[in-house]
Amino acid sequence: MMQIHEIEAIKSLLATTKEITIIPHRNPDGDAMGATLGLYHTLKQLQHNVVVMAPNEFPDFLAWLPESEKVVIFERSFDTCKRILEKTELLFTLDFNALHRTGEQMENVLKTLTVPSIMIDHHQAPDNYATHTFSDTSYGSTCEMVFDFIHQLSLENLINKTVATCLYTGIVTDSGSFRFPKTTSKTHKCVAELIDKGINNSEIHNLLFDNSSLNRLLLLGKALQNLKMLPEYKTTYITLTQEELNEFGHQKGDTEGIVNYGLSIKGIDFTAIFIENKEEGIIKISFRSQGAFDVNDFARNHFSGGGHINAAGGKSFLSLEETVQQFIAILAKEKK
Repeated sequence: MMQIHEIEAIKSLLATTKEITIIPHRNPDGDAMGATLGLYHTLKQLQHNVVVMAPNEFPDFLAWLPESEKVVIFERSFDTCKRILEKTELLFTLDFNALHRTGEQMENVLKTLTVPSIMIDHHQAPDNYATHTFSDTSYGSTCEMVFDFIHQLSLENLINKTVATCLYTGIVTDSGSFRFPKTTSKTHKCVAELIDKGINNSEIHNLLFDNSSLNRLLLLGKALQNLKMLPEYKTTYITLTQEELNEFGHQKGDTEGIVNYGLSIKGIDFTAIFIENKEEGIIKISFRSQGAFDVNDFARNHFSGGGHINAAGGKSFLSLEETVQQFIAILAKEKK
């Protein structure tokens, strides 16, 4: 929970009509989009002028979220977004805690702003750029934090069906449909309240998980064919080359969740997926673990990344093959 004096300061910031911008991290997922749009629909009811500004495109499987079509994309409309940010009187940054998570171009603009800012985030080791920080790693999702934030501001009467739909989306996706360890009784109480607002929870599940293109399923099949097992390290890994992505007409979001399949094998505690991105000249990496193995540390120490104890991301500038060789060498060294 936020300190009382911080909540009072935020209440007074919101007491008069403001130009507000809400920002998720680059490559936004269900939690980032659910949290930003949930807060957007809440603050709009207080007559603020609110814009959700994503650093880059969000995946197609989230395009049904209420008013997601109004989200402005920084990397697509640089000049328009720069003008919006220059007029902004209050900034929210949601589901990330370091400005570089918005990408270099957007980070450079954000660093020039001097307006009050509020961070709401559940990742480890936050930077101290925000005026007010609500950072707590015990939460399974930023959407659950936004739910509590709205309650702390005594604005819970503004949580209508639309707000609830957005927040439920992020809780479902970031909790792995309520199966990850940070799903608490508090999470379920929060979800019960959101369902009581009239959301169609089974329809949301269908829109998120049963709405694939044929190509997306074929790409999953390819990824599973590429799955390798390293039983001596209780580890699996998946690779996808740029050619394989192209073969199946890869769209943003198509590889979402594939990494989790690597953990579904008996006796495996750690998995990774390595995805080649020729355009950016990098290998994008996702790590997942179960139990005590800290993939946040692993990603930070070896692959310029970070995240949570059991879910993190990173990147490599080596070739796909060299990145995998480096990964296996690190495992061998860490085992010793």
